[in-house]
Amino acid sequence: MKFRIENMTCGGCARAVTAAIHDIDPDAKVDAAPDDRLIVVSSRAGADQISAALADAGFPATPAA
Repeated sequence: MKFRIENMTCGGCARAVTAAIHDIDPDAKVDAAPDDRLIVVSSRAGADQISAALADAGFPATPAA
């Protein structure tokens, strides 16, 4: 799954985004690119669950192609 997060602008943001995803799936693999404002997630959690967790953490995400 790939998401765009407009307000992920630095490494600290990327760590917070990764932590939010790991809260719902500790085994998830998260590849964050703050410069591009993109994350790629491999997880058992669904896209809706991940989007909700990111929004709760203050990082609203939209699906990316």
